[in-house]
Amino acid sequence: MMLSAASPQSIARSSLEEMLESLRRRDDAESPKDLPPALPARPTSRARLPSSRQRSLPMTSQVQNGYKNNNLNSNNELDFTLIEVTKANEDSKRKEKDFASSICSFGSKKSKKDPNLESPYRIGAEEVEKEGIRCSTKTIVPGSDSCLAFKIKEPEWEDNIGYFIKKKLSIWCQIVSGHWESGTILSTSGDNACVSLSNGDTIKVPIGELLPANPDILEGVEDLIQLSYLNEPSVLHNLQFRYSQDMIYSKAGPVLIAINPFKNTQIYGKGVVASYRQKTARNAHVYDVADAAYSEMLRDEVNQSIIISGESGAGKTETAKIAMQYLAALAGGDTVGIEHEILQTSCILEAFGNSKTSRNDNSSRFGKFIEIHFSTSGKICGAKIQTFLLEKSRVVQLAKGERSYHVLYQLCAGAPSSLKERLNLKLAQEYNYLNQSGCLTIDGVDDGKRFHTLQEAMDIVRIVKHEQEAVFTMLAAVLWLGNISFQVIDSENHVDVVTDEAVTVAAKLIGCSVNDLVLALSCRKIVVGKDNFSKKLTLQQANDRRDALAKFLYASLFDWLVEQINKSLEVGKRCTGKAINILDIYGFESFKKNSFEQFCINYANERLQQHFNRHLFKLEQEDYEVDGIDWTKVDFEDNQDCLNLIEKKPLGILSLLDEESNFPKATDLTFANKLKEHLNSNPCFKGGKDGFFCIHHYAGEVTYDTCGFLEKNRDPVLPDLIKFLSSSSHHLPQLFASRILDQSPKAGNPYNPSNPIDSQRQSVGMKFKGQLFNLMHQLETTKPHFVRCIKPNNKQTPGLYEKDLVLQQLRCCGVIEVVRISRSGFPTRILHQEFAERYGILLVDANVSKDPLSISVAILQQFNILPEMYQVGYTKLYLRTGQIALLEDKRKQFLQDIVRVQKCFRGHRARIHFCGLQDGVKALQSFIRGEIARKKFQAVKRKSTTSPSKTLFVAEQMEIIYLQSVIRGCLARKQLDQLHKLKVGSETLKLRAKSSKKISGLKDVTMEQVQVLPIALAELERRVRKAEADLEQKEDENASLRDQLRQYETKWSDFEARMKSMEEVWQKQMASLQMSLSAARKSLITGDHNAAPPKRIEAPPHDYDSEDTASMGSRTPVGTGTVQIKYSATIPALRSGRDTSTNGALNSVNDLFKEFELRKQKFDDDAQALGQEGHKSSELSFQNSNPDEELRKLKTRFESWKKEYKVRLRETKSRLHKLGHLEADKGRKWWGKMR
Repeated sequence: MMLSAASPQSIARSSLEEMLESLRRRDDAESPKDLPPALPARPTSRARLPSSRQRSLPMTSQVQNGYKNNNLNSNNELDFTLIEVTKANEDSKRKEKDFASSICSFGSKKSKKDPNLESPYRIGAEEVEKEGIRCSTKTIVPGSDSCLAFKIKEPEWEDNIGYFIKKKLSIWCQIVSGHWESGTILSTSGDNACVSLSNGDTIKVPIGELLPANPDILEGVEDLIQLSYLNEPSVLHNLQFRYSQDMIYSKAGPVLIAINPFKNTQIYGKGVVASYRQKTARNAHVYDVADAAYSEMLRDEVNQSIIISGESGAGKTETAKIAMQYLAALAGGDTVGIEHEILQTSCILEAFGNSKTSRNDNSSRFGKFIEIHFSTSGKICGAKIQTFLLEKSRVVQLAKGERSYHVLYQLCAGAPSSLKERLNLKLAQEYNYLNQSGCLTIDGVDDGKRFHTLQEAMDIVRIVKHEQEAVFTMLAAVLWLGNISFQVIDSENHVDVVTDEAVTVAAKLIGCSVNDLVLALSCRKIVVGKDNFSKKLTLQQANDRRDALAKFLYASLFDWLVEQINKSLEVGKRCTGKAINILDIYGFESFKKNSFEQFCINYANERLQQHFNRHLFKLEQEDYEVDGIDWTKVDFEDNQDCLNLIEKKPLGILSLLDEESNFPKATDLTFANKLKEHLNSNPCFKGGKDGFFCIHHYAGEVTYDTCGFLEKNRDPVLPDLIKFLSSSSHHLPQLFASRILDQSPKAGNPYNPSNPIDSQRQSVGMKFKGQLFNLMHQLETTKPHFVRCIKPNNKQTPGLYEKDLVLQQLRCCGVIEVVRISRSGFPTRILHQEFAERYGILLVDANVSKDPLSISVAILQQFNILPEMYQVGYTKLYLRTGQIALLEDKRKQFLQDIVRVQKCFRGHRARIHFCGLQDGVKALQSFIRGEIARKKFQAVKRKSTTSPSKTLFVAEQMEIIYLQSVIRGCLARKQLDQLHKLKVGSETLKLRAKSSKKISGLKDVTMEQVQVLPIALAELERRVRKAEADLEQKEDENASLRDQLRQYETKWSDFEARMKSMEEVWQKQMASLQMSLSAARKSLITGDHNAAPPKRIEAPPHDYDSEDTASMGSRTPVGTGTVQIKYSATIPALRSGRDTSTNGALNSVNDLFKEFELRKQKFDDDAQALGQEGHKSSELSFQNSNPDEELRKLKTRFESWKKEYKVRLRETKSRLHKLGHLEADKGRKWWGKMR
């Protein structure tokens, strides 16, 4: 039966709820003033809630199968006399508890909250009033208690030693070395037992140190809960047995244990993925964890998180990638689309954020939190990546045998030659940042191939080529910065940058000048008022400045790269709020030298361990206590004291570190002394000498060296370097600098006013603490799934299982405690209202009260679930493992039965409906067919009654009669032919004679036509041959004409060339003539200086007759003889093939030429004589001669001749011009005829 959607007021209250309400009112009236504050309210449900002061139900009043001890009276009410007695007992027990002790208690009260303690789990106080019940929600500080009060005891087995001896059962005993060995008990003597070990040795061991071993049938069980005896050696042996069989995954209740095999195992692939998708495989596997998270996200609409933890080298990164691959295959596909892009991000982040350490060849030097978002249909629609605390110091400083980040080696090994040439790349061993550790390669890893894989991954996540080259340019700049060296220039250890290849290449890659880079690395600017001063740096300061620039460039590049990946994977408007988060963060670390980075990493692991404890120990047991469940507490190692040591204010390590970082004269040693002064009384802290201190973490003690703590916590960003980068010509350095400038506050640091960028920047420690708190807050909003990765050995060797190392990790993880809680606890918890709504349809009894609690209990009783398999709380129903699966199967079967009934009923209704439709269709069809037939009959009837139909019938009858007459006539003619054979034969002979005459005449006519036909054919052939001959002749004529045409064209071109050469010669001659005239004028002028001053001779202007003189002068030859020979040689050639008009024109030209030569000679002679006469005028007396008059007359004669000569020259030119046009027209007409 289904629950009605009635309001809470309309639901009848059960007797149990009425009893609880009366108890609440009585407690409110009688509660003493000195009682502790009430517990925080549990999550509200639709069922009735008890008083805000939660109390456990008495055992006699628990709602169990049949309601034990028959505490219900005939009116279905509880016996209040018994309730009163139980109430008094509980009040006395509550008063006996000591809340000030350090014992963890999750009962009815919390210890007093420390106001200086910060927690990411705080909830603001609020008052909730609903249905007349007032609930107060206060600040919850889980983990403020140190441990649980009581330990769950293993079954006492001392009395069973005789049974073990008799049956020769295996036991575990701890030998002198501390290792556990299996054996059998031979005998006992007092408190000692004689044990025969598996290797044949016999030893005496105290009975109290013996532990029972599990039978062989339980060897290698998948879930540790299935072990009969739960102890450390049994768990350790079970994991070792499975590890030897390449079964690297095991379950410890809700926790998956993954042991790193250090080799490839055949437990992955498409086939295995398909088996888990189809639910045919449910073995312990990371696929099973991812599948459970995916199913619960879709079913419960609650975000999930997969928290992967473990030591460095335990395989966390690979486990995270495997989980992502399964989710990608589950929600779309891992070869194309957004799923493929998400998978490729691991390749990019590993290259830029992972490196080789002394413990791990692929250690994550940063933490990442991946949010994978899903659509409403369960398909991946986007992702977002958050990163934490990249280890920047690894860029510039490496320990022996370690490597820097993988991408630096991959770039040197796999970059193409063109890229290497542009970036001036060399081999990795030539860079100081890479060769300082003596480790350049990793066994079995090809850095060149990894670089090509990296480029493909960057292409897939849509980082364009020019951005990729910009990234590689920044990486090369970091490498070349490490090769920059300094030289000391004075006694104060001041330095200058050595100007070599490293400086030049680094400046080019950063996008600045060499001088700017040198000044940025060797000098520091000091601002005093409005004045700027430059001060030289010492050698140590210069090295630190160079390393700071390299670390800043790499860290900024890493952050920028993560931003680009997030842009590519952005969800946008497709976000539905459904997500699965995967946390892959660095594991616990303890090296020979542990610095600030290891401190932050181990702090993060402490916080994750606290989250693990909170969900698997604290919250679960707190639920049991607060909801009134009968529960024996389980002890576990709580790390809250260690967290308080690190993050508590004002005397936590982080607070003291921040305080010391703000003092300019503070040193790492003063910081260590301050820690010893304030924290030596803390049990988790132990001070040391020379700046060392020790912290007792959950995974063991770690000794830290404070050297560099203050500098790394400050993480100074020098303003000179930021200004230097902002002036770069490249995009990325400008972007990195602009982000720092945008974040810098306006107010300066009172201790360092010259550095406004560093003034109020949050320290690295506090920033990391804030990131961890935000991470914890995000994880708290999701349902966690824990994966604990175990490192089997420190040598990274397949098959090697170091028991001590594994046991230490199991203790740190609290695996045994988790199994104990899972075995004795109730992993399934569901609100009464939700349980009733989901399984109320299974209830058969209709007389049960309609409130959710009564419905829940009735359902459990109906299916005969044993009382020890569940408990009923105030607000929730608690079920042991497997019980909810039983109910789900019943519900599924019930729903299938309902569907089957509905299917049959709907099928029956559909068939009835179909039969009705079928009968109706048949009736309709019969009516329609009858109507159609009737219409056809009426039409035929109307046609038969009309005259055209009669006429047709008569016509058909006449045709039949005609056919019969034809047949009868044929038969009659045959008979007639037989009777008149002879007569018909004679007539036939006559007819043949006549026809022979006609045929002979036709033959004569045909023969005549045949004789005429060959003659016409011969005539046609003769015409064809003649036409062909004419055609050949015409072709020959055309060929000859073409030859003549080519000859004429050649001659014409020769003629034009000669005319051009003649014009050139004439131009030279005219120039010579002008020079002669000018010389004559000059000589006349010089000769008259001694005589009477003559009249000024006005020489014509230089261009007095520009057109005509130029045309005439251009044809004036320099010498007569040479030109005449050339001209006379050209006349025969011109005359050949020309008509008379052409010869006449040429003769005119010849005459003009001769006249020009004669006139020229005469004018030259007269001018020369006139010049000589001017020179002799002082010696000879010529009374009747005047030089000026003679010169004027000479000019007049020259001008008159020139005008006449110009007229004649123009006429000759026009004749030549006409002649040229005539020849051109003839050539065109002739060519047209040829074509």
